[in-house]
Amino acid sequence: MKFPKKVRVYCPTCRKHTAHNVKMAKKRVRGTAHPNAQAAHRKDRHKRGYGGHGKYSKPAAGKKPTQKVDLRLECGECKKMHTKAGFRVKKFEMV
Repeated sequence: MKFPKKVRVYCPTCRKHTAHNVKMAKKRVRGTAHPNAQAAHRKDRHKRGYGGHGKYSKPAAGKKPTQKVDLRLECGECKKMHTKAGFRVKKFEMV
């Protein structure tokens, strides 16, 4: 999918339609749950000792065929950023 680098959309801060610069959001690395969380304790307790580890021994699921694109729109007037709802595409290109 080809998407323009500048679009004219509604700015919630200015409360009018203005030209926006479009940037793709960087991927955030999401860590595991808090190490002291109850679920972490339960998982550690379950994985102790011999034998299969039940639901914790399943292989991780693969990637989805399409990834969600997260866009940041920066207003040309007030320079505030807001996001556009993520949508799924196989290939994304800014033109």
